[in-house]
Amino acid sequence: LSDQRRSMRAGTMLPGRAEDLEALDVVWDPADAAWEENLGAAKAYFAAYGTLAMPVTAMIMDRPVGQWLANARKKNGLGKDGARASRRAALLAAIDPDWNPDWPVDWQRHYAALRGAVVPGGVLGCVEPGAMVNGLDVGAWLVAQQDGWEGLSGGQRERLVQLGVRPPEKPAAETVAVRARPRRAGGARAGAFERGLVALAQYAEREGTVVVARSWSEELPDGTSVRLGVWLSNTRTRRAGLSEEQLERLAALGLEWAQAA
Repeated sequence: LSDQRRSMRAGTMLPGRAEDLEALDVVWDPADAAWEENLGAAKAYFAAYGTLAMPVTAMIMDRPVGQWLANARKKNGLGKDGARASRRAALLAAIDPDWNPDWPVDWQRHYAALRGAVVPGGVLGCVEPGAMVNGLDVGAWLVAQQDGWEGLSGGQRERLVQLGVRPPEKPAAETVAVRARPRRAGGARAGAFERGLVALAQYAEREGTVVVARSWSEELPDGTSVRLGVWLSNTRTRRAGLSEEQLERLAALGLEWAQAA
């Protein structure tokens, strides 16, 4: 193959031979060849998990597809040549249209896990917190999405609705009047934790680490700015007050201090 590529670059290859090789999907540029091999590994991952929203640490076929895709999502991650980048993006989209979502990859990974639990053509049944799919607590995640429905983007809501998920019903006005204060306080705390978790997952996907400078602020897709470094420090200080489910979600992102002793 190296000899054939040199011949093609030199312009000495006979047209018939070039056509025969192209019929076998031979890639002429070695850089493209390596990219195509990673693409094949990504196809294998999708066949196994139904998504390309993989953790940055994901490996398959001895290839670090998680890091490869994290790099591909960065600016110019598909190459600076516009035509090549467009072609590569189309190949990834042909595998998974949501390979580079407008929301955190961690959200897409949980959604894909939940979607995989739904019978094709069916709708989601009752999913309780603690229900695990591919190592993810999709039950607790689903509750968080319903509680934070107003903060989801249109695309996120649309995907959940397709599974049969609906926002929680609003309580009657008199019930709200009686319970307003505790609900707001609890909701604020839960919302702050969820935003911090989303910001940390987004940061880890992009940077490949959960080590965050205290001064760092992370911008979420909806325009919200999370003081991630401060949130992470405060969350660690308040570890004793976190629920087991919250600690598990933090540990799943790679925070060693959140793991069970």
